[in-house]
Amino acid sequence: MLRRLLPILLICLSLVSSPLLAQMPQPDTAAIPRSVIPSPPRLAASSWILMDADSGRVLAQHNPDERLPPASLTKLMTAYLVERELESDNISPDDMVPISEKAWRTGGSKMFVEVGDRVPVSELLHGIVIVSGNDASVAMAEYLAGGTEPFADLMNQHAVQLGMTNTHYENPTGLPHDNHYSSARDLSILAQHIINDYPDHYRMYEQKHFTYGGIEQPNRNLLLWRDASVDGLKTGWTEAAGYCLVASAERDDMRLISVVMGTDSKEARAQESQKLLSYGFRYYETLKLYDQGAVLNTPRVWGGDRNELKVGVDEDVHMTVPRNRDQELTAKLDIRSDITAPIAAGEQVGTMEVRLGDEVVGQRPLLALEPVEEGGFFKRLFDKVQRFFINLVGGLFD
Repeated sequence: MLRRLLPILLICLSLVSSPLLAQMPQPDTAAIPRSVIPSPPRLAASSWILMDADSGRVLAQHNPDERLPPASLTKLMTAYLVERELESDNISPDDMVPISEKAWRTGGSKMFVEVGDRVPVSELLHGIVIVSGNDASVAMAEYLAGGTEPFADLMNQHAVQLGMTNTHYENPTGLPHDNHYSSARDLSILAQHIINDYPDHYRMYEQKHFTYGGIEQPNRNLLLWRDASVDGLKTGWTEAAGYCLVASAERDDMRLISVVMGTDSKEARAQESQKLLSYGFRYYETLKLYDQGAVLNTPRVWGGDRNELKVGVDEDVHMTVPRNRDQELTAKLDIRSDITAPIAAGEQVGTMEVRLGDEVVGQRPLLALEPVEEGGFFKRLFDKVQRFFINLVGGLFD
C-alpha cells in the first residue's frame, strides 16, 4: 500500500512548493531497479490492440488502424446508441418495439423474434449484446431512427464524436458491405465508452445465456467460461472478417480491453485475446493519481473578488505504468501566471504533465474548479499597481 501511495504523496508535496509550477522531486533512478518487461505477444490475427480502460494507455498493438470488416462487432455501436437513448430517457426499457418483416427476414444470427411481435427494448438490447441478433438490431434501428439507413447515419455521426477515425457503418448488424469497416483502435475506443459511460448497462455483457421465445442461446464469448475476470464484450464473424473478439477483464481495480480481429477460428480468437489480457495484467498496473474535482493548486488571481483560484481536473486521473516502476512517476503543473478575473468554472488555466522517467505517459488540462468574479474598482486598481511593481522588480533580475 505504501508503495502505491508514494508517487501520490510526492505529487502532493510538490504542489505546496510553488503556486505556479509544481514539480515532483526526481528520484535517484540509479537506485531503483527497473522491472523487466518482454515484448508484447505476437498473435495469429490480422490486427489487435490492448488498452487500459481507465487511463486509455495502449500497451500492445499490431496494425491497430487498419480498416477491416468488423462483422458483428458492429453491434457494439448499435447497443451503445440504445444505451444512450435509455440513459437520456428518450426511450424506456419497457417500450414495446414492433417487429417488421424486414427485421424478421434479416439473415445471420438471430434472437428469433416473429413478424408482428411487440418486444420490450430491454429484451431486444439483450438479444443484440448476448446472442448477436441481427433481427433485434434491425428492429431497434427502425424504432430509433425509422430505418437501417438513417440509423447507420446516426452510427457514423457518433463514431466521429468518439474519435473513431477509421470506421464507417452501412448497417446496424455488421452484415458484409464494401463500405462497412472499422479498426482495432476504434473498437477499443468504443468499448471504453460502453464500459465507462454506461456502467449499469455494461453488466449485461457478461451474461452467458439468453432465452427468448423458449429458445436458449449461449454467449459466443468463450472467455466468459474460462476466465472469471472477463465480463464482456462481443464476438463477430463473417468469411471476410474472420473470427473477431472485443474482450474486457478486471483484476485488482485494473480493467483492460483487448481487440483481436481476423483469426481463423472461435478457439483462436479466445486464445489470442487471453494472451493479450494475461500480458497486460502480468506486467502493468494502473494507479489512480487524483480524484475528479481534487484541488491541485491555488494560484494567484488578479482583479478578482478573491485572490486565489482552486485549480484541478474534471475527471479521475489514472496512469498505467509497468509494475514496480511507480516510484519513477513525476508530475508537473504548468499554470498561467496571468490569471485575471473574471474566471468561469471549467476554464482551462494550465496543463498537468505526468512522466515515467523521461517518457510522457499522460497530459491533462488544469481547470478552474470554481468561478471568480471581478473585484470592485479599488480592488482591481490595487491589483494593477501591485502587479506592475512585481513585474518591474522581476524585470530587473531577468
